Parts: sequence; C-alpha cells; structure tokens
Amino acid sequence: MITSIKKITLLGVVATTLFSCGNGNDNADGYGNFEAIEITISAENNGKLEVFDITEGQELKKDAFVGYIDTIPLSLKREQLMVSKDVTISKSKGVLSQISVLNAQLSTAKINQNRIENLIRDNAATQKQLDDVNGEINVIKQQIISIETQNAPVVNELKNIDVQIKQIEDQIKKSRIINPINGTVLVKYAEPNEITSFGKPLYKIADLNTMQLRVYISETQLESVKIGQEVTVKIDANDTLKDYKGIITWIASEAEFTPKIIQTKDERVALVYAVKIDVENDGGLKIGMPAEMWLNN
Repeated sequence: MITSIKKITLLGVVATTLFSCGNGNDNADGYGNFEAIEITISAENNGKLEVFDITEGQELKKDAFVGYIDTIPLSLKREQLMVSKDVTISKSKGVLSQISVLNAQLSTAKINQNRIENLIRDNAATQKQLDDVNGEINVIKQQIISIETQNAPVVNELKNIDVQIKQIEDQIKKSRIINPINGTVLVKYAEPNEITSFGKPLYKIADLNTMQLRVYISETQLESVKIGQEVTVKIDANDTLKDYKGIITWIASEAEFTPKIIQTKDERVALVYAVKIDVENDGGLKIGMPAEMWLNN
C-alpha cells in the first residue's frame, strides 16, 4: 500500500516537472504587449469635407494627398482682398508721384551743390551760393518727409491687406489633407460631405513596419539590459513560440508599480521598470499582442 502511494507521488512530481519545463513563460526575462506610435490627423480648417478617399487598413505614403476641405469661401475672400489692395494702391499713386518729382529735384540740387563746392575751391563761387543750394536741399527733404508721413496710413493699409492675403493663402493650403508619415490607417473618423471644423479628428495612422514591445523588468535585471542591446522576442504561434529579433531602445529611469496584466519573473517584486524594444514586423505583429522578452545571454 505504501509502495503504491510512493509510485503515485513520484508520477505526480514527474508530471509537474514536465509541465513546468514545457511552459516557456517561466524562463522569459520580461513580459508585455506590442504598441505603435499612433498619430491622429485632424482638420486644420473649417468647412465641408469635399474629398476624403481613405479606408481603414490602407497603407499610405508620406506626403500622400488624401482629401480636401471646401475652399470656395476662402478663394472669394482672397479675391475681395486683392480688389481692396488695388483700390488702395490707386489712392496712393498721386502721393507717390509727388515724391518722385521731389526726388528728381533733390538730385538736381545735389548736383548743383557739388558743382558750387568745386567752384569755391577755385575761388569762382561765393559761400552765399552754396548756402542757397544747401537751403534748397533741406526744403526738398522736408517736403518728402511730409508727403511720406501723409502717405503712411496708406502704406500701413497695404501691409495689413498683404498680411490678410497671406493668412487666407495659408488656410487654403491647409485645406488640403496631406498624410504626414508612412503608415497604416487604423481608424477613420470622418466621411466625405461631412462638415468638419478646426481640430476635429479625421483619421488615426501608425507605422506598423516597426513595432514597440513594452515589457517590465525587476530592479535586479537592470544591470543585464542596456540601450542598443539585441534581445529575442517571442509570441504565441499555434502550439509553439515564434522568435523575433529585437533591439532595446528605451529604459525607464523611474520604477512603477507592476501592471496587473503583467507577470514578472519574480512575482514578489512590487516595483518594475519599463523597457521598450523595437521589433521589425513581418505582418504577424499586432497592437496589443502579448509577447515575451528573452535576454540572449
């Protein structure tokens, strides 16, 4: 009877040992989930979404044109500003022509001034003649300053119109929806013919070619990992584990409490450090997928 009990106990120990050896999780150095850098693209203008040609799961190239917001109101406003600019310029033409005449007179007076100075050196002219020319030059300069002062409001108005035109052109440019990065469309938030507004999300995109695995390790494992280190990443694949090569790109500088969904190597450790690992995606890695990190040494 005792012998039978010993046999049963021995079989139980062997079975438990085999099960533990078959569970790869007991040997992994870190546990976590895959994530990607997600970017939400939002509208930069108000209006009707005339064209928005994307679908969820679609691969988009950087700088690809994906749609545009109605620009007719902006174009009409720009035309109105151009007309106002032409009217303002026509108002200032008379003043500008007066300045041109005075500048011509000033040039002639300076020529006379130079000639009289040369004659004085040869004792062929008097100081009074030079004083008269200098007085004439000063009068012309004062007249130019006076006219320019009168024209200042017109000049400022033209500058203000130019600034408004540039603002409208910038809004028209931002009405075109240009994709900022290479990536895959994760979520589409809007449809053509909808009325959108500044800051309203249009779609979410992420580069899934390289995934980031965020794992958690204990303080005792810190000395075993460093940025740039190559590690092995494993995911569940049918009844086995599939291996990927990973590179550690970030290690947290501060500890945090162990996330509930993570089982660490030492379950008694209450504080862990987050580590990010870049993994090239062959199409089998998805956001949120659990994985393990194995140190190659």
